Amino acid sequence: MVSSSSLMMDTFDLTDSRTTMGGARCVLWEGPDGCYGTLTVTWTSAVSSPPVINPEVALKACQEVLLMDKLQNREGSAPLWLVSPDACSIKEEDEGDEAEEEGRLHRDPSPPPRPAPPSLLPAAAASKQSWLLRLFESKLFDVSMAISYLYKSKEPGVQAYIGNRLFSFPDSEVDFYLPQLLNMYVHMDTEVGDAIRPYLIHRCRGGITFSLLTAWLLGAYSSDMHISTQRHSRGTKLRKLILSDELKPTAPPPDAFLSPTRRTHHRSKSDATTASSEPGSGLRRTGSNPKVEAVHEEPERLRPQRELVKSLLGIGKRLATLPTKEQKTQRLISELSQLNHKLPARVWLPTAERQHHVCRIPHTQAVVLNSKDKAPYIIYVEVLECKSFETSPVPVRIPETRIRSARSAENLDCGGASDANNVGMMSEHRAGSFSTVPNYDNDDEAWATDDIGQLQVEVEAQTSSSDNISQFSVDSITSLESKEPVFIAAGDIRRRLSENLAHTPTTFRRDPEDPSAVALKEPWEDKVRRIREGSPYGHLMNWRLLSVIVKCGDDLRQELLAYQVLRQLQSIWQQERVPLWIKPYKILVMSSDSGMIEPVLNAVSLHQVRKQSQLSLLDYFLQEHGSFTTEAFLAAQRSFVQSCAGYSLICYLLQVKDRHNGNILLDSEGHIIHIDFGFILSSSPRNLGFETSAFKLTSEFVDVMGGLDGDMFIYYKMLILQGLIAARKHMEKVLQIVEIMQQGSHLACFHGSSTIRGLKERFHMSLTEEQLQLLVEQLVDGSMRSITTKLYDSFQYVTNGIM
Repeated sequence: MVSSSSLMMDTFDLTDSRTTMGGARCVLWEGPDGCYGTLTVTWTSAVSSPPVINPEVALKACQEVLLMDKLQNREGSAPLWLVSPDACSIKEEDEGDEAEEEGRLHRDPSPPPRPAPPSLLPAAAASKQSWLLRLFESKLFDVSMAISYLYKSKEPGVQAYIGNRLFSFPDSEVDFYLPQLLNMYVHMDTEVGDAIRPYLIHRCRGGITFSLLTAWLLGAYSSDMHISTQRHSRGTKLRKLILSDELKPTAPPPDAFLSPTRRTHHRSKSDATTASSEPGSGLRRTGSNPKVEAVHEEPERLRPQRELVKSLLGIGKRLATLPTKEQKTQRLISELSQLNHKLPARVWLPTAERQHHVCRIPHTQAVVLNSKDKAPYIIYVEVLECKSFETSPVPVRIPETRIRSARSAENLDCGGASDANNVGMMSEHRAGSFSTVPNYDNDDEAWATDDIGQLQVEVEAQTSSSDNISQFSVDSITSLESKEPVFIAAGDIRRRLSENLAHTPTTFRRDPEDPSAVALKEPWEDKVRRIREGSPYGHLMNWRLLSVIVKCGDDLRQELLAYQVLRQLQSIWQQERVPLWIKPYKILVMSSDSGMIEPVLNAVSLHQVRKQSQLSLLDYFLQEHGSFTTEAFLAAQRSFVQSCAGYSLICYLLQVKDRHNGNILLDSEGHIIHIDFGFILSSSPRNLGFETSAFKLTSEFVDVMGGLDGDMFIYYKMLILQGLIAARKHMEKVLQIVEIMQQGSHLACFHGSSTIRGLKERFHMSLTEEQLQLLVEQLVDGSMRSITTKLYDSFQYVTNGIM
């Protein structure tokens, strides 16, 4: 309630939960003397929402207010925007003042307070300011609009206000625009950097994952700067600050990084413990772990994860020097086996959603992927989920030779063990049950050949007769005891065999030139079951299997940009209820020439399908899903059409090139998935611009849809039309993702001055829906008849063997 009845209150929405703090709101007031200011108002009942705001009117009002601000500054009066002093309390200092700045950050870790609305000084602008505040404080104002205003506004007050406003949005929503925020921080003026910096500092204090992701992206986006400028840039200074020990969480709990079993098991040297002060207490420098620079300056909490990443990237670089796929695969298995000696540890896969610790890498399952010059590879990683990978204890290492004894001699009950705290207890109990098996203090002792032989003898001595019994099923024992013959009709055998053959997917044969085909074709559920059965950790309830692709020598920043656009369009189509299907896969940029990619599960390339099956695409569908009239085939056909329409529109809007059959996947449900977005917008292979069609639509694709006169082909064209209509309603959300990343970038996709203009023109905002329908017909017909698509496929077959 307001104590003074003489105040004239402007109208604001007091029910917006995202912009309130404890039932209070800062609003504009006008005193008896006509001066304006802000006042905190409390309330006890809900107030109705404000009327719908016209964005054009709000934008015009904002421009007029900013014009008034310039006039105020010329006259020497007070600033137009009232900004919280804490919002700019952390400013960029000169290189000589970095130590003082880091000390101040360490003493004051609290985030800036809730941003106060800007207050007006000139009475003539009261109504205009009211519209602007309604826009900023309304539910219409989301993260996308905040990023847009932060990028386009040239007023420091507006930028600082929106920088503070970032704290009110959920972390996941802001994380989606992290590349845009960091690119603005690196390449735009000081005011934008000062507005963003407090939020970045606060989030880096909150977790290791955000800290490392920010440091990796800062290094990648700073690489476009000149070397002399890059050394003293804002991005480089912030990256050094993040990788120092100044932004660690304040007052960590005692022994937060120590496992309760540490006293009886000193094996996991890569555990990020606060008690260890040795510079080499992380992953050791071995053949699979390249030299780590400035290890003595690296904080303990970041070291294990950074060394794991460096080891994986180092393996990829060394594989690229080998001539054949077979040699690369053998070297990969050997180096991963060495790396496995360092696990479990306080490390995790950054592409995963849930908190976990990496406990084991089944090195024999890793394969090298198809690439002419590079050596990307896919690994499968066993993890144990936990509440927090930073504070939960690291599980104790279980040697491979304990699997048989632990499973047969002991019937371990792991019910309800869903947290790593239970994992530590279970590991300690398991280690105690093998009292005759020594614990080892270092890798050399733990993996000595003599010790392994002794260990096998000890394990066999402890194995009870239940081992032999476990080799037989209960049914087999029952049948032996009963000694009664079992008769099965021949007709039942034939029926069961025919059913199994009808539902068994096509298996791929091993190919030395393409070792990944067999691994990728295996159903994910079967792979998980097989690896779990052979894992010493597989019996734990919180065991999970993850996978990741490691790439070296490729700039994944364009891939990350394409991923963001795909995610945005996917959200738009879901919001507009358009049944288009696409599969954006996560991209993790670690430098300007390396990173990690989330694999697409249960999918193989069209090249692998044709090479392994020697069938046309339609015949392969029939073999995989049954005849034309079966429910499985019809479902797979619909999935194919919906995904083909989605990626056709993606390829048209982003001008995706290099669309050979090695870059198009087909999953087990019938969807196609486009991968490798290295050539988008203004770039093309060798800058020839050879592929001139809007998207790839071959006669094989049309055959799967049922032919030119089929209902599914008509449905395909209708989906493209609906998707384009829905996308252009939200064109600005897509444009700003690309436009912000163009700032200061030297990426090939931004060559030329017409990149953004061309992208905007492809939304065809001036056309009616009838005209759009005619345009879609022309795009489909032109793509289907394109001679360049056929020539490019032939070129890839001749030069790279891609069918």
